[in-house]
Amino acid sequence: MDYLINISILFSIYAILGLSLNLLVGYGGLLSISHAAFYGIGAYTTAILLTKTNFGFLSSVILGALLAGIISLLIGLVLSKFKGDYYALVSLGFNIIIFSIFLNWQSLTKGPFGIAGIPKPELLGVDFSDHFSFLILVLIFLALIYFISSFIVNSSFGRVLKAIREDEVAISVFGYNTFYFKLIIFIIAAMIASIAGSLYAVYISFIDPSSFQVTESVFILAIIILGGLANLRGSILGALFLIFLPELLRFIGFPLEIAAQMRQVIYGLILVLLMIYKPQGLIGEYKF
Repeated sequence: MDYLINISILFSIYAILGLSLNLLVGYGGLLSISHAAFYGIGAYTTAILLTKTNFGFLSSVILGALLAGIISLLIGLVLSKFKGDYYALVSLGFNIIIFSIFLNWQSLTKGPFGIAGIPKPELLGVDFSDHFSFLILVLIFLALIYFISSFIVNSSFGRVLKAIREDEVAISVFGYNTFYFKLIIFIIAAMIASIAGSLYAVYISFIDPSSFQVTESVFILAIIILGGLANLRGSILGALFLIFLPELLRFIGFPLEIAAQMRQVIYGLILVLLMIYKPQGLIGEYKF
């Protein structure tokens, strides 16, 4: 039972990350490979505040989101000067910079040794130290973020965002300042990713830089591409598929000598076949 709860918690965290990145990539048409950086900013902010200060869980989550928002504002101003492939490359560079800070600022982050002993959260007098109660907490966050994301994409802001994705020049003719729309959605996506990082930190109780490398950004991107761009339910489905499928493959009775390799082969083959026959993702509405 604890095993299923553990996987469900990780799925919920990655679903939050998928929702946030889909707002940026699927609805905004901005291919960012920096999401793990904001994920890490939230995780490290919460970890540092909970282990070194008297801040509570909720206040550390809020401060982490605010810090991610400020940093994303600065990075967004730089990214606004680039488009297409160059936008993706610059965002990739930002992820590398943040990872290097996590790794080398040892007086703050403890570098490769990581931060251990992160306390379990307590919110409104309720202790979420056991796995089941923490699952309830993370599902509440997931539901809240899904509601906020749904509100954004169905609002006039979301409709303009989709129009920018389709033809930025055309929407500019109607007097919309596309720069502000793209910057705002970048900040929103970063702050939501930071919240996921805070949840991850208090659940695992230990973080180190290896969890926030570029490969993590690519994995989050794979979630929304597989589930479907410009579809919030697709973000949930993509996270469900990529988190639970490797675990299900563990129960296939391969010989021990080749079990790990065969699971990887089948996992990769399934992903390749899905992309061949479902290039827009499982329930996608937009092909990047």
